[in-house]
Amino acid sequence: MSGPRVLPTREGYDRWAATYDTMGNWLLALEEPEVERGLGDVAGLDLLDVGTGTGRHAIALAARGAHVTAVDFSDEMLAKARAKPGAERVRWIAHDVLTPLPFAAASFDRVLSGLVIEHIPVAALAGFFAELGRVARPGGRIVVTAMHPAMFVKGVSANFHDESGEVRPRSYVATLSDYVMGATSAGLGITGLVERTVDADLVERYERARKFLDWPALFVMELRPPR
Repeated sequence: MSGPRVLPTREGYDRWAATYDTMGNWLLALEEPEVERGLGDVAGLDLLDVGTGTGRHAIALAARGAHVTAVDFSDEMLAKARAKPGAERVRWIAHDVLTPLPFAAASFDRVLSGLVIEHIPVAALAGFFAELGRVARPGGRIVVTAMHPAMFVKGVSANFHDESGEVRPRSYVATLSDYVMGATSAGLGITGLVERTVDADLVERYERARKFLDWPALFVMELRPPR
């Protein structure tokens, strides 16, 4: 049996867009409450969603009163996002997050990047975190979520299935220390770290998660901009 087909990250997400919101991804269910908690009350705040995908966070945050700007490099993912109810409240921008963000310094009260950093080469992590810090306002919050690096130990990375079998957008194996050092070397302060395991409640809702019961699956970093 052949292994998964690995595609360049952008091509992989373009192909995934058609089913991303309907595949029953248990990791999203684990992550979304942590994002809401980490960002806090966003009403009236300027918020940037870096690597928005199909806009799952951006649209929900705009509905909660945030002024949301969302960026992604996948045209197909952005097309899905723009077609959703509530999308008119969000400013959508096509942009590759491996290049400098197209915003002035200190433009946003909140900066979010959800399940993106496994697709950032380890050598580029500090630059990525530095850009998140650059566009955040003093006193603002930055929330970054990631598939827990322990999942790499099980041979797991972001993946979906199409008619050809399992497909994986290109990911980069990293460790918790790679992520933490990437943030701190960029001058960001760490205000919180969260590790979430797959528990019985999640398995009851998502049977596909059973094989990861009690295994670390999600890592959340709560950061502050450089002072």
